[in-house]
Amino acid sequence: MHTLGTSLDGDRAECADKLVGLATCLPYVGGEAKNPTLECCSGLKTVVDKSKKCLCVLLKDRNDPNLGINLNSTLALQLPNACHVPTNISKCVELLHLAPNSSDAKMFDGYANSHGSGSLAPISSVMEAQLQMTKVIVEKEKDGKEWT
Repeated sequence: MHTLGTSLDGDRAECADKLVGLATCLPYVGGEAKNPTLECCSGLKTVVDKSKKCLCVLLKDRNDPNLGINLNSTLALQLPNACHVPTNISKCVELLHLAPNSSDAKMFDGYANSHGSGSLAPISSVMEAQLQMTKVIVEKEKDGKEWT
């Protein structure tokens, strides 16, 4: 029988390469950006499509000093909603084999209960909005106007 630590270590190793795609999310989950970028949301969608467990690992380890980065726990948990990538955070308890009464299980369940898992706008809506913003920026640059 595997211990929880061994299982989680294996999950971390399995997910390491998949989570690299979320590097562009660091400004958002670090509190430096108001919104995640298109690249961040695309990376998140890829991670969720390939392995929901990997998103759970990242969220569980959000306060781990060994990560070497500062993540705002609230923003890290809000990332799927901010990117309009449908996820059911409460499933992390099962995917990570967490004890139901553990602080991590309570965190996942509490967040899912307070934010619901209702239907979210598809990622294409986010992409379209960011594409429109990019077009506006390009037009302003062509006109030689400065951003103030």
